[in-house]
Amino acid sequence: MEIDYSNIKVIGFDADDTLWVNETYFREAEEEVGRLLSHYETPNKIDQELFKMEMKNLSTYGYGVKGFVLSMIELAIELSNGSVSNEIIGKILDIGKNMINKPIELLDGVEEVLKTLSKDYKLIVATKGDLLDQERKLEKSGLLDYFHHIEVLSEKQEANYDKLLKHLDIKPSEFLMVGNSLKSDILPLVNIGAEAIHVPFHTTWQHEKVNKKDTNGLEYKTVESLSDILNILK
Repeated sequence: MEIDYSNIKVIGFDADDTLWVNETYFREAEEEVGRLLSHYETPNKIDQELFKMEMKNLSTYGYGVKGFVLSMIELAIELSNGSVSNEIIGKILDIGKNMINKPIELLDGVEEVLKTLSKDYKLIVATKGDLLDQERKLEKSGLLDYFHHIEVLSEKQEANYDKLLKHLDIKPSEFLMVGNSLKSDILPLVNIGAEAIHVPFHTTWQHEKVNKKDTNGLEYKTVESLSDILNILK
C-alpha cells in the first residue's frame, strides 16, 4: 500500500548517521581500545565487555562520547583488576577528545535535501546524545539555518516523541521523521501515528538493532539515500 504524505507539514531529522558520519568513529575507537587493552583480553572479548559496560552505564551517563569514554575507562580498570597504567587511561581520554574534535563529514545529498525541503516544510532536528556535543556538531555542520527547532532527547521512545510533538503543537499525522535507526527513528513514530522514512547507514550500533518481528505490520518506507526523499515528497 502506497503511503500518503500529503498531510505532512513538519519533517524531523535524526542527526548522527543521518546527516553526518558518526558511528564509524565509535567503531574505530573500539578497535583502538581493543589494541590498548589487548594484553588483558582478546579484542573480541573486549568488544563484548565494552558493550555490556555501556549498557550498564546508559542510565547514568546517557548517550554520546563522554559516557562512552567513561565506560572504556571503567572497563580498563575492571579488566586489569585495578592495575591499568595512567598512560593507558590518558590514551583512552585522548581517544574521546579525538572523537569530539572530528570534522563533520556530511552524508551525500544532505544540504541539497534540506535546502529543497525547507521551502515547503518546517524542518526540525530530533537527536539523542550529549547536549554540548550535539550542539557543537550542528554548529560545525553549517546546517543550522535550515532548522526551526533543535531537540536533543535523552531517549527516543514513543513518550519522548509524543511530548516533543505536543510541545511544538504538531499533530502526529502532520509529522514525518527521517533517520537511520529503526529502533529510535522509525518504529516509535509509526506507533504514535506519524510517518517515518528509514535511511540505513552502513553500520549500526548493536543497541539500535531490532528483530524483524518488531517491524511486522508497520508501514514505513526505506530508501537507499537521503536524496531519494525528494522523489517521495515531490
